[in-house]
Amino acid sequence: MSFLLKKYRLVNILSIDIVAGAVISALFFSKLLLVQVKIYGLVALALTVWIIYTIDHLRDARRIRHPASTLRHRFHQENYRTLLFVLYAAIVIDAATILFIRRQVFEWGLVLSAIVLFYLMIHRSLRFLKELFIASLYTAGILLLSITTTPVQTGMMHYLLILQFGSIAWANLVLFSWFDHAFDQQDDQNSFVTILGRRTTEILLIALFTLNFILAIIQLNLTAPIMAVFILIAMNSVLLSIFLFRKVLESDELYRPIGDAIFMLPVFFLI
Repeated sequence: MSFLLKKYRLVNILSIDIVAGAVISALFFSKLLLVQVKIYGLVALALTVWIIYTIDHLRDARRIRHPASTLRHRFHQENYRTLLFVLYAAIVIDAATILFIRRQVFEWGLVLSAIVLFYLMIHRSLRFLKELFIASLYTAGILLLSITTTPVQTGMMHYLLILQFGSIAWANLVLFSWFDHAFDQQDDQNSFVTILGRRTTEILLIALFTLNFILAIIQLNLTAPIMAVFILIAMNSVLLSIFLFRKVLESDELYRPIGDAIFMLPVFFLI
């Protein structure tokens, strides 16, 4: 069991599970919106998500002048040159793959790419809004493959599902910042909790968990797909469980692989 946990921890440090969750979540929304996603789009999404996360981690790892406090940043410090080479290769492959995606996706992808570049330039200035900005970009990227090409007339049901997914992504990132509070302070990293404090962060998390359960109840009354709603409830419940049992999961950074894995739960909607 410890061997599997060690291997999965490496997958988590390299953001591979985040990529898998992004692809599965994109397929989740494409099924809801009746869109047949092309393989090129999924490959481009996977590479783009990995590239953005890796750039962010490598930049933070380089900026930290001492051995990083977190496993993720320490790994990126120790393997900086290798990861940088893989990053350049991924960018080249991604650029070639993008040429084959649908025109609507490509056009809106350019807009989203400009926003991502803007984020990478100003992320140190976002302070307590950083997690909200990342969650919004993540949700937009996942929706890009389906919302731009859907034949479905989107309505309140779809918007509430998107809002719930986005708020879960936000809660996920804020929860991580709560756990990483001491490490972020040591490494001079800005986050919601380092700016506004642990008590305010706890209040926000409780509010987000409550909001997601309320949204689920509303959606069930709007004849939303029951399985889709239950999956989002499960994602929210896992995050709530991590928050409630935070003292147990804080050791060895177990909260992170569990929290990132929730975005793979929509696979049950696909099968």
